[in-house]
Amino acid sequence: MRLDTGTQFMTFDQMAIVGLITAALGLFIWDRWRYDVVAFSVLLAAVILGLVPAREAFSGFGHPATITVAAILVLSHTLARTGASEILARIIERSARGMARHIAVLASLGALMSSVMNNVAALGLLMPAAIQTTLKTKYHAGAVLMPLSFATILGGLITLLGTPPNIIIAAFRGKVVGEPFAMFDFTPVGLLVAGIGVGFLAVSARFLIPKRRLLQDATRDHMGIDKFVTEATVVKDTDAVGMTRGELRMLATDCDVLIVNIIRRGRRMARLPQGDGLKVGDKLLLESSSEGLDRLTTAMDLKVGTMKGSKSENMIDEDLDLVEAVVRPGSRMVGRELMSLRLHSRYDTDILAVSRQGRAFRGRMGNFKFRPGDLVLFYGPRDHMPDLMARMGCLTLQERVQFGEASNRHARMAIAIFAVAVALASFNILPITIALGLAAVAMVVLNILPMREIYDGIDWPVVVLIGALIPVGDAFDATGTTGLIAQGILDSPLPLNPLAVLTLLMAVTMALSAVLNNAATAVIMGPVAITLSQRLGVDPDPMLMGVAVAASCAFVTPIGHQNNALVMGPGGYAFGDYWRLGLPLQGVVLVVAVPAILLFWPF
Repeated sequence: MRLDTGTQFMTFDQMAIVGLITAALGLFIWDRWRYDVVAFSVLLAAVILGLVPAREAFSGFGHPATITVAAILVLSHTLARTGASEILARIIERSARGMARHIAVLASLGALMSSVMNNVAALGLLMPAAIQTTLKTKYHAGAVLMPLSFATILGGLITLLGTPPNIIIAAFRGKVVGEPFAMFDFTPVGLLVAGIGVGFLAVSARFLIPKRRLLQDATRDHMGIDKFVTEATVVKDTDAVGMTRGELRMLATDCDVLIVNIIRRGRRMARLPQGDGLKVGDKLLLESSSEGLDRLTTAMDLKVGTMKGSKSENMIDEDLDLVEAVVRPGSRMVGRELMSLRLHSRYDTDILAVSRQGRAFRGRMGNFKFRPGDLVLFYGPRDHMPDLMARMGCLTLQERVQFGEASNRHARMAIAIFAVAVALASFNILPITIALGLAAVAMVVLNILPMREIYDGIDWPVVVLIGALIPVGDAFDATGTTGLIAQGILDSPLPLNPLAVLTLLMAVTMALSAVLNNAATAVIMGPVAITLSQRLGVDPDPMLMGVAVAASCAFVTPIGHQNNALVMGPGGYAFGDYWRLGLPLQGVVLVVAVPAILLFWPF
């Protein structure tokens, strides 16, 4: 169908809003500033330019979609902290026989869990279990982590609560139709797409993931970082002082430690000069497994990292622990150097080693700038670790640290409360926002979620992103810009019927979600879907459902979805590894979703 309305020229407001959105997209891709800062800046710019009325500038933060996302994040955090990962690991271990079946079990669990809880929380719960179960296999954690990430994204399509785009699109429908999508309106299409997508991952992942990430290296420490690289300092009155080159080489060999460099008065040396010995203040740059590092530093009485004191006891004792963790998107560590975190003064904790994309960092630790997906080895008091992980925004990769009570009783209570909230919303007894809010309060009152952790589980950058972009999205529509975009699609020289328009809309949304947060993609493309349906004179539901599915299907880059960034470090993936499996998966989603939408939501 082609609608000929003649030549249209953009007004100043339309050019301004397009310019702001384009600038935002550029800044999102550049990734120099966090996406919530970019979104809030765009909102303020829109107010200054008169595109958003000042009295409505912060209306998005009280929007039902924003409140619902915040509530589901709190509930997901509560469900994730009940200590279920060990149980899940046993289920996976019993069921997994061979790579394909292992992926199928993991992916199915991930999709099922993410259908009723935030998909980032679902991945956070399953990733340690996934890594544990690969310890007894011949294949690498990278063989299962990318399929697991994709599966948790697919599972979010199944219900209203599964992913922020569903909540946002439901709110858009409420504006147009008068009634938002209900809890399980997404289920027929989402369940079909997720089921076939999981099957595709189980069958094809072994062929499409780079082979260097499939098989386990026999020398791998396997729990995240292949070889730790850290600094250790020679202090006075220890056995290390005066140790010769030969003695140092022999001891390092016995401990299976590689001495990368010796730093003396700021100058690097590959080895000690012949006839010279170690001096007080010399720094050793060591590459080793955690066990080898422990043996060498204990034998030489070295001071590890920035730890105070003249003598290091055994690194792992009753009070201290080594914890491997991955830096989450939105973490306060992102973009900051190690020294600026002041971990030792605040938490009596040090960072001994970092790794990025499977490669250990070999430079000076103090100059390292953190990115999402980086692997970090923390060393400090065991009882400080839970609070540290929550405040730093890191996800632990092993079960050495127990978070909270982790009791079966609390787990059952949390599940029961969540189920009641879902039932209340599903049967229209209470609005979804109120039902989830009551559930969150019940978690705190019953001490399932400690008071101090109420806000720890909220991904605040996502909340700010949604709250800031909702008024901008309204301005995008109010200025008539969505109408211009819709008309541009309909004025294509190709004959476009509603089916073709739906397919093209989903393809464009998928492309946008590769570089843009899925919530932001839904905010931008939702009004376009509504305008297209109005211009075509068809029901808006199929178009909105198409945007909901496509906005969440960000598989081709690690920046399109938080889950992809989270598995990047533990899986050892490079940026270009994702499209090999992600692009075919997007094709599968498109082929399955379009007829499914037309079957359950016809024009």
